[in-house]
Amino acid sequence: MKRFAISKLAALSLIAALPFAASAAEGVSYNYVEGGYAATNTDGGDADGWAIGGSGAIAPNFHIFGNYTNQDIDDTNLDFDQWRLGVGYNHEINPNVDLLTRIAYEKIDFGGDLDADGWSVEAGVRGAFTPNFEGYALAGYEDYDKIAGQNIDGEFYGRLGALVKFNQTWGINGDVKFVDGDTQWFVGPRVSF
Repeated sequence: MKRFAISKLAALSLIAALPFAASAAEGVSYNYVEGGYAATNTDGGDADGWAIGGSGAIAPNFHIFGNYTNQDIDDTNLDFDQWRLGVGYNHEINPNVDLLTRIAYEKIDFGGDLDADGWSVEAGVRGAFTPNFEGYALAGYEDYDKIAGQNIDGEFYGRLGALVKFNQTWGINGDVKFVDGDTQWFVGPRVSF
């Protein structure tokens, strides 16, 4: 029941925002590719590895996005993969700030039968503070199906990020996601187009 209510709320929020369509805030691009270092710190141990991702505008206010992460769990021979693929809606609040809403399919795979499919929804703001610096703050909710017969409870999370631009094309992006007992990090170069 909780999953249905959250999904319905996200869908209604997106539909309610449609009449207010506008283009992205000036200086904010939803067309980019990035790659770099990824790390996860949990109460049960840490992992690190690499990630690639990107986004592409498909209409003035809509974009698709995705990323893939592979991390090795410290002090073990184990690794895991994470995939994320979704669609986002951006609405210009003022010339420098967008309201951002995103929904995504999520997958985590530890190998063998230890994998889970899920979904996430998040909303917040993204803006250009200066021509060479932008940031975002998002609040989200994610939920997965069972993994190895164990239920995985849905959780709320926060995501903060910043992009330092060297020019209109090149920059360095950093992202941190805070979930109860779990912090996920990313830092790496971004190519915007």
